[in-house]
Amino acid sequence: MKKLILSFALLAFALTSYSQGFSLGPKVGLSQTELDLKSDQFKNGESKYGYHVGIFARIDLGGLYLQPEVLYTQTQGQFTFDGDDQPIKEYDADFNRVDIPVMLGFKMFNFLRIQAGPIASINVNSEIRDAAETVQDVDFKSATLGYQAGLGLDIGNLIIDAKYESSLDKFSGNVGNFKTDQRMNQWILSVGFRLF
Repeated sequence: MKKLILSFALLAFALTSYSQGFSLGPKVGLSQTELDLKSDQFKNGESKYGYHVGIFARIDLGGLYLQPEVLYTQTQGQFTFDGDDQPIKEYDADFNRVDIPVMLGFKMFNFLRIQAGPIASINVNSEIRDAAETVQDVDFKSATLGYQAGLGLDIGNLIIDAKYESSLDKFSGNVGNFKTDQRMNQWILSVGFRLF
């Protein structure tokens, strides 16, 4: 599945390179995340901050545009465990992954953008710190799908994106052969620079 997702990302970037309305550049940003655990014993903790860095491409499709990205993302989450015969414990989780969002959007007033699309995530290294014996055998899926939606601004060569990310798990356990997940809900603010 990881190879299929990476192949899709490379295909999206290759297709954009043949367009006259093609843009490419670096992108960095911050995110505010909150775990969304569906359990009586595990409770959501405080919001945490993370970052991402990578590249984006954009192809103009008349009134629409397609914007694939490849980003290294580091996020964190916090939760508490309230067992029947155990004291309440607080845990921190680190999530390191490669994210591949593909946004479809349209421009208004030549600078404002509205966009939405799927995001594929490939787990690089995720762990729960100091889990001891309370939280064992955590299954971090190797690759999953979610969605993003939000607004963007274009100011010269500078692009600013504000997006919300969540799971497709609420709608379906899988999309085709791709598994969805109970990923963290997060608000994302990023800045990119169009090199051309």
